[in-house]
Amino acid sequence: MKALMKTKNMLIGAIIILVIWQFIIIVTDIEEALLPTPLMVFQATVSMIINGTLLEHFSVSMGRFMIGYVTAAISAILLGLFLGRMQKVWGIVDPIVQVLRPVAPIAWAPFIVLWFGIGNAPAIVIIFIASFFPILLSTVAGVKKVDSTYLKLASNLEIKQPQLMSKIIFPAAFPAIANGLHIGIGTAWIFLVSGEMVGAQSGLGYLIVDARNLMRLDLVLAGIIFIGICGLLLDKSIRLLERWLEIQWGMTSND
Repeated sequence: MKALMKTKNMLIGAIIILVIWQFIIIVTDIEEALLPTPLMVFQATVSMIINGTLLEHFSVSMGRFMIGYVTAAISAILLGLFLGRMQKVWGIVDPIVQVLRPVAPIAWAPFIVLWFGIGNAPAIVIIFIASFFPILLSTVAGVKKVDSTYLKLASNLEIKQPQLMSKIIFPAAFPAIANGLHIGIGTAWIFLVSGEMVGAQSGLGYLIVDARNLMRLDLVLAGIIFIGICGLLLDKSIRLLERWLEIQWGMTSND
């Protein structure tokens, strides 16, 4: 029932956006070359689906994204679990992280292209940087907030590493880690597109740049909308994984 209601709300929201979009075109009498109509964008999307262009660029982008994001998530979670328990070490590392974290990953693009060349590697590195810090900081924060009662109980039961980390600390810190995964997946997807605009010859970002150079704004908007939908689906996938893990650990019911 809730899923049906959410789907209904999404459809209503999409219809409202389309109506406003078309209304702006009618009222302002703007040229279609500058702001394509929803129908033109729909036709452009269908044409790219039929000729395979959209699927080709999407598969390339998704491959880069999965490599960069999964690598960042695993390394950030493992490092965060360690640093969250090592307060003195984190006290040294934290200032370094706080200096690097605000720097947009795309700012490293000149060095990344020089070091890794043109192709898949620059986009993957940018995705890694974009998602690493949110996941790391969320993991460290989650580990720090683990209830001391759990740790005392584990000590009384003589639970040692690695069982302490896998059975007690990780499940207790998981809500914070999941929040970091949500943030990381959004920033990684955003900077994937940016990375493909400067250091790649394929992918959804490159598709938008190529369409812009051809002055095909209908293709540009089609690419933008598709990227937004993909980002939404990726976030939903993370939420489903989070819920599945919570069910496995008995943190929530399967209702």
